[in-house]
This record gives sequence, C-alpha cells and structure tokens, in this order.
Amino acid sequence: MSTPTLTLCEDRLLPREPSTLAAAREIYRATRGLPIISPHGHVPVSWIADDMAFSDPTSLLITPDHYVNRLLHANGVDLEDLGVGREAMGETDNRKAFRILCEHWRDFAGTAMRYWLVDQLVGIFGVTERPSPENADRIYDTVAERISQPDFRPRALMDFFDIAFIATTDDPCDDLDGHARLVDDETFTRRVAPTFRPDRYLEPATEGWTGLLAKLSEASGCEAMTLDGFTEAMENRRVYFKQHGAVSSDHSHRDLGTIILDHDRAASIFDASVAGRATVEEMTLLRRHLFTDQARMASEDGLTMTVHPAVYRNHDTAAFHRFGADIGSDVPVTLEVVDSLHPLLDKFGNTDLKLVVFTIDETLYSREIAPLGGWYRSLYIGVPWWFIDAPESVMRFKHAVTEMAGFSKVSGMIDDTRAFCSIPARHDMSRRLDAAHLAELVVLGRLDLDEAVEIAHRLVVEQPTQVFDL
Repeated sequence: MSTPTLTLCEDRLLPREPSTLAAAREIYRATRGLPIISPHGHVPVSWIADDMAFSDPTSLLITPDHYVNRLLHANGVDLEDLGVGREAMGETDNRKAFRILCEHWRDFAGTAMRYWLVDQLVGIFGVTERPSPENADRIYDTVAERISQPDFRPRALMDFFDIAFIATTDDPCDDLDGHARLVDDETFTRRVAPTFRPDRYLEPATEGWTGLLAKLSEASGCEAMTLDGFTEAMENRRVYFKQHGAVSSDHSHRDLGTIILDHDRAASIFDASVAGRATVEEMTLLRRHLFTDQARMASEDGLTMTVHPAVYRNHDTAAFHRFGADIGSDVPVTLEVVDSLHPLLDKFGNTDLKLVVFTIDETLYSREIAPLGGWYRSLYIGVPWWFIDAPESVMRFKHAVTEMAGFSKVSGMIDDTRAFCSIPARHDMSRRLDAAHLAELVVLGRLDLDEAVEIAHRLVVEQPTQVFDL
C-alpha cells in the first residue's frame, strides 16, 4: 500500500462557490507576495543576532510551539518527552519526540496546528508523505538535512520568508544587546524591534514583586521602591526601549480593569505593597492604576499599547511546578470591556494614544469591542490570537467586527508566536481568509472588486504600519 501524500491545496481556505472563488483568487493574488510585517511575537532576538543554526527538527518545530505541545499533552504525552523544561536533548530523544508527533498526527485533524504544520512540512521542507509512525524517521531526516544548510539560518530565513519587520518580547530591564548588535550590523537589512513588556512589574500581588522593583531600580538608575520612583524608572526604561527601536508595549493581565487613583492614595498603597501590608483588594487597585498610567506614558512617548488580557495562567498547577510558566497550560476566561476600560478611554481614548485590545472571549466582538473601536480614536481591535487564530474563529471575528467598526480599526495580522517557521504559514492563512471574507462582500454587492483588493493590501501593509508607527 502506498504512503498517503501530504499536499497543499492551491485554493485552501478559499470559498468553493465559483463566483466567490474567482473573486477570492484575484484578491489573494494581490497580497500573497507581500512582505511579512510581524509587530508582536516571541522569537528570541538571539536567534537572529547570533544567526544561530537550528540544531534539530524537534527543537525547531515541536518544543517551542505551545499549540503543538498542549494537544500532545492532552493526548497522553509527557511534555518532558517533547523537550519542554530541558535545556537540550540528544539525537535519540529528539527522534523520539518527532516520532511522538507523527504517531499522534491524527489527533491534529481539523486543528489550526495541523494546517500550520502541513504548510511548513510541504512548503518549506518539501515533505510529501503524511506523517505516520512508519515514516517518522524519514521525515525527521529530511527536515534535519534541510536545516543543516547555511541558507536555513534565521537571517537567511527572514529573507526567504520576506519578513520585513518582526518584534520580539522583552523584559523592561533587558539590556537589549541583541537588538543593538543587529542595528550595528550593516550586513543585516531587515528590521527587528524590541517590545516593552512590563506586566510583571505592575502586579504587586505577584510573588517576588519587590525583587523586581530592585531589578528595575538597578537597570534604570532610579529608586523604584516608591510610586514616584517607580514611575520615573518606567519612563526611563521606555525611553531606552524607544532608543533601541521599540514601537510598542505589551500587557497581559487577568482583566482589563483601569482606574486613576489620587496620587496620595496610590502612593500609600504602593508603600503598603512594598512593606507586605496591602490587602488583595488594594493591590488590585494599584495594579489597575499602574496599568492605566502606562496608557498615560504611551500617549506621551508614542509606543503603541497592546493588551492581551483574560487568561488563567498556569492552570495545571502540577505542570507549573514541574516545568515552570509558559508551557501552554493557560486557559481563556471571560472578560468585560466597556466598564473596565471606561476610566482609561475617558481620559485617553481620543488622544494620541494607540491602544490595541485583544480578546479570547468571542462574545465581546460585536457587543463591546467593535462598538468601542467604532467610536474611540485611540482604540484599535486586535485580531484573533492564541486559541482563536484558527480559520473558523478568524472568519467569525471578521463578520462580527467589520460590520460595526470597518477595516480601518483592526490591528493587522498578529502571529504571536515563537515557532519561527510557522510565521509565513500563519500570515498566509490570514491573507487567504481576508480574501475569502472580502470576496463574500464582493459577490453580495457590498464591495467592488477593486475596493476589495485595496482593502486586502491595506490589512497586510497599511494597517500594521499605521497602528504601530512603522
């Protein structure tokens, strides 16, 4: 019996009704070759600054991809066998992990992860066999041979993928050495920018918060153990990030609560939090105040403020204690936006602030976020990310949001990934779904075809360029 093949359908994700398909093809053709703009992601800058060779297929395609890991874990796989929590694995263990992926291939049927993996295996590595236990080693060898070539180092891949801009995610105290080295390297012609990620420093209830304040004091040269000193330190580090090319800050809190406290009240809670005397309610108030003050800073220094809220982090306590944070055991929770953001938007919603709000709670799209984006000049709507950047979810987003807020108030594609080789697959998926949605509007007589082509281009190029001041 012949091995089932793995192929990429030329019209994947496009509608099948003939007239809609024809329009979608023309719209997609206008964007498929455009450079990738990736304003929010988690690829380590060291990969690019050091032009680090990828060592093996497992550490490239499996270990860093939380989406892949979580589904394998749900189907009985130990994360340690995938390389999670391990500094490095030998050849035997790497092959074992890759075999596990191939043995569980059917568990990915219908998922976005399968879509991205097929796009990578076929489009990048030339794999034409559907993964199975029988051919796992053969596919592993094909990928391994490819990544051993000089043209598969990160910088060459940025050229091959045509990534014009990519942002990393960085701690406020990072020295940004990798970014500085890239700027100084005249042979590097792409753009890599840091992203200011201060959320841990805004959470006084977090274990080790005072240690973070000490770290912030050292990095900034400001005494961050008081509210005024903390504010000065944050402003200092934001300037440092801007000097190193940053265009945005990123924030992830359990809710979107905002408040502007009286200075003396905020300072009193800050002091009590440092001393370990503040209540949970007081620390929540302070976190919301500090978060809102980041919007004040953003309105002044021009960093676009992106917010990824409403996630129950490290839901699996045992896995957290064993492997640490950021392993994929996070789960979405419900969110409220209108009341929560009112203090912030009332103060900064029609200023020079650019605030991009994401959600994993799809019920908010048409009820809260689109109406807010359809009024406030500062607010932009973040595209589907994480658990909902799958084809069906993306289309639901488009139908729910654009009819109220239009296309000019969305952020543009955000891939939000550390799985480097999946970046072109994710952006291509987004462009195909843009084409599918716009083609529907053309066939329904709500757009002319030339308008749809122009909007598709805008979503890929103009929107992220404008929203992130590129």
